Order: sequence, then structure tokens, then C-alpha cells
Amino acid sequence: MPELVTIGEAMLILGATEIGLLRHNELFRRAMGGAEANVAIGVSRLGHTAGWQSRLGDDEPGRYILSALKGEGVDTGHVLLDSAGFTALYLKERSATGDPRVSYYRKGSAASRMAPGDLDDTYIKSARVLHVTGITPALSGSCRDTVFAAVKTAKAAGVTVSFDPNMRYKLWDAAQARPVLLELARQADIVFPGLSEGAMMLGLDDASAIAMGFLSLGPKLVAVKMGADGAVVASASGICQVPAMRVDTVDTVGAGDAFAAAFIASYLDGREPGESCRRACIAGALATRVFGDWEGMPFRPELDALAEGGSTLSR
Repeated sequence: MPELVTIGEAMLILGATEIGLLRHNELFRRAMGGAEANVAIGVSRLGHTAGWQSRLGDDEPGRYILSALKGEGVDTGHVLLDSAGFTALYLKERSATGDPRVSYYRKGSAASRMAPGDLDDTYIKSARVLHVTGITPALSGSCRDTVFAAVKTAKAAGVTVSFDPNMRYKLWDAAQARPVLLELARQADIVFPGLSEGAMMLGLDDASAIAMGFLSLGPKLVAVKMGADGAVVASASGICQVPAMRVDTVDTVGAGDAFAAAFIASYLDGREPGESCRRACIAGALATRVFGDWEGMPFRPELDALAEGGSTLSR
């Protein structure tokens, strides 16, 4: 059974190969992505076993996603192929500055039809970490019930619950999201908010205040992502800030998922919060070096070498 189990939607990506508006692009690169699937890949690359639960359409995009995940060592034995749904799609522009613009086509997708009955409680109970995000509860009422059911099962079995709010304003607004995300944060053991999510959920704009605010809700560990400014991690033993690693950024999408994956992998290694956060910052930076949501996530030897002050360059 996998050490990490996660639940969410994966989508087929068509990414423009040239910088500029989609309307001016004629060539697109096929890929796949989805926050929870990205984290599963990242954890697998870092030497731990990971499993992803979801529904995919019984279609070619769904089979492609299954193949891609299996190729990255992710267990997909609990993925349902749904002939009544379809695999979601998102289109991705390339930007010369800032984050790329994306367009989602996911309403009514197979993943949005997930329900608590899809879950295998034994699969969750046997894991060491259950990772969930704030994206899946926004897809539908049944998805929301599924996430809370999975968290309840994990907590009853003593499984660590990891939560990334991952606010998506294209799926729901702040008024709808806030109570759901706060409740998931209260039930989680590890929380990975960004600065904007801290502002939306807690009304705070300082990273240290956000970390302590989430910690007061009940989690044991909180790592606040600050992008190019690194991260702040807080636990009962204290709080510290970790700088980011400087790289030439190509695509920022997936950096937060790489951060979460490396933090979880380090947690599974038994590392201290500060060191887990430091490795997470390195992984997040590495993920931005290439175009793609997960393709730039590091493998264990690369992350180990950089974390130990070495180099992965070869000739």
C-alpha cells in the first residue's frame, strides 16, 4: 500500500508552445496536470510510494493520464473510468512575464462525479499521509463530501492529514470557499497556505502571522509559501523563515505542488520542519525551470545534492 494517498482531479493540458494569446498560437503541447496528481508524482520521484484516487472519463485523455501517472510510479489501482463523464481539459498560455493564463473545461467532468462510496477505507487507513486540497471540494457537492469522508477515515486511523488550500476563484468565490477551507485546515495536521490564501481565510497579510494563525486552528505544522521570497514554517517548537533558491523561471504552475511534495517526502523521511521546508523551497524552485505542471519536479538524487550544497551539473 502507498505511503501517500491523495484524491483529486487530473486534466488533459493543451499548452501553447509560443508566448502570447491562445488565439495566435497554432501549435500546442499535450500534457497532464492536477494539483493532487502532481503531488503524487513529486513524492514518488523523491523515493516514497504514492497513490492517487479519482474518476477519469472512459476516453483517450483519461487513458493517457493513467499511463502518464503509472509511468511516474504512481499507484492508480483505485481510479475509476467513468463512461458517463469525461476527462477535464485545460488550455494554457505561455507568458513572458508572470504566471501563465489558463482556461478550464471541467464542469460535469468524471472527477466532479466522485462520491464517498468511491473510497476504499482500507487504502486510506494503510497510508502514512493523506493529502487533500481545496480544489476538489469546489468541483461539486459530492466531491466535497468525498474529501471530508476521506479526512474522517484518515483521522480515525491515525493517518497524518496534509492540506493545501489551493484556492481557485474560477471554481468558487471567497464566501463559498472560506468555511470549507477553514474546516479542512482545522482537521489537518500539515497545512500549506500561500500568502493570498492566508489573507482570504484569516484576514492576515504577514507570513509569520498567517503561520501562527493556522497553527492556532489545530495543525501541528504550517508552511506558508511566499514564492520567490521562500517560506515560513511553524510548529510547536518554533517558527523560522527559509529563503528560496534562485533559478531562471520558465513556468510557475506546479511550484506549490512541488513544494508540498518535497515537504511531505521529507516528513516521511523523519526530517525536522525547518529542513523539510528548506528542501521544499528547493523543489519548488526546480519545478519552475521547465514548461509543465510537474515535469520539472526533482528526483531524489538531484534534491539531495542541492540540499547538501552540491551540484547536479555533469559533462
